[in-house]
Amino acid sequence: MMMRRTIAWSIAILLSASLPAFAGQAAQAAPAKPALSTAPVNLNTASQSALEALPGVGSATARKIIAGRPYSTVADLSKAGLTKSTIDKITSMVTVGAATPPPMPKPAATPAPAATASTATKSAPATMGTPQTPPVKGMVWVNLSTKVFHREGDKYYGNTKNGKFMTEADAVKAGYREAGKPKS
Repeated sequence: MMMRRTIAWSIAILLSASLPAFAGQAAQAAPAKPALSTAPVNLNTASQSALEALPGVGSATARKIIAGRPYSTVADLSKAGLTKSTIDKITSMVTVGAATPPPMPKPAATPAPAATASTATKSAPATMGTPQTPPVKGMVWVNLSTKVFHREGDKYYGNTKNGKFMTEADAVKAGYREAGKPKS
């Protein structure tokens, strides 16, 4: 009987002595929550992880916010699918600053100004949506695929996928016709 008490007493003493140590280890093992930043989160430029740090915003909602950019007001978040209660929770923590413009594509290399019309006919073909400027004023843009040439001011001037600049005389001599004119 005495032995049982001694064992029980020993266990109690050991537990009481080691409990603070266990409690300290548990406190050290628990990951500390990151402190919330005092600077507001810009909805137009914030990263996904910065948006996820906001209350009520998970990874899916952060992706929706990013996809719905740019925003002009915090209330525009409703268009991204956020509920009014979530918007109310984060309104004081977010701001709507200027959106970072998307990276601009590198412009296509423009041909160097040519001294004669014969060297100007060797200009590089343009890509669709990237208007080219003529190396010499007064040239026409020849669409090599359709065998049609366009004058300055035409919406296709310097703006077709497969084309080049030529003088009008060279274009006619090569068998190209003016846009809008019937085939002869």
